Amino acid sequence: MAAAPGLAPDAPLHIVSNAGSGSKDAHEARQQIEAILTAAHRPHEFILIDNPGELARVAKQAAEAAVRSDGAVVVAGGDGTINAVVQAVLPTERPFGIIPQGTFNYSSRAHGIPLDTREAANALLTARPKPVQVGMVNDRAFLVNASLGLYPELLQDREAYKRQYGRRRTVAMWAGLKTLLREHRQLIVEVEHEQGSETLFTPSIFVGNNALQLEQVGLEEAEDVKRHRLAAVIVEPVSTTELVWLGIRGMLGRLGDDERIRDFPFRSMTVRLLSSGKKRTIKVAVDGEIFWCEQPLTFHVAEHPLSLLTPTTVK
Repeated sequence: MAAAPGLAPDAPLHIVSNAGSGSKDAHEARQQIEAILTAAHRPHEFILIDNPGELARVAKQAAEAAVRSDGAVVVAGGDGTINAVVQAVLPTERPFGIIPQGTFNYSSRAHGIPLDTREAANALLTARPKPVQVGMVNDRAFLVNASLGLYPELLQDREAYKRQYGRRRTVAMWAGLKTLLREHRQLIVEVEHEQGSETLFTPSIFVGNNALQLEQVGLEEAEDVKRHRLAAVIVEPVSTTELVWLGIRGMLGRLGDDERIRDFPFRSMTVRLLSSGKKRTIKVAVDGEIFWCEQPLTFHVAEHPLSLLTPTTVK
């Protein structure tokens, strides 16, 4: 993987932050970040998101500002917000920083970025760019995972529960189990990868690009992700009860040794949904956000890595 471009110690930081949430936590986070960067005399600006529909525009604005200033783009947010900004920053090859504000924060935790707002802001002052693998599904980048079938349904239900009961991991896990208890249709898909082509029946295809997440559910492909490959996880046709059991095994970190799970590493994989009739689009979950993508779906490793700002204590 190519070396990441450097960043001057006084390079400006263009920080994408959510202004529209109106939450006390978001306001306090901005104040904490502002205080630390101001005290360190580090040039910076906040580029605020007034509503979710403006995220792509704001991300592009931040990326363009970083190109003009030879600076970096920083996101104060969770994996979904991070993913949206990555789309704009990746083509510019400018350094990219994270101040975690989400529920699971896989992008941050996998690379040693502190979860505490103050610690993460302080770490940015001396952070160094590190080339990080990016996955692609068609023209959409992802740092954590992309999937079709059951997982997008699970994410939609999880967001509904979080709006009602709060953004906590226990709420997310309970919502996931409730989703698994419902009946789910089987997808009929044609899958092409390095090992050949085959037709499969499955409720879900999951593609992982985050070693930490794969390790937590017990999949050996975590090591393959570290060697610049993606991980495919395909569920065999199972009953509702078996799906729940698979969910529990994943929570316990024992998913990899279950015979109802097929997993393998790859660099490129194409998926065509044969059970969709004349529909040309398919619902796909990408780093926790839902999109409708044109068929076929092509999953592959991006040509260029993301230049992620990581703490100097992380190798």
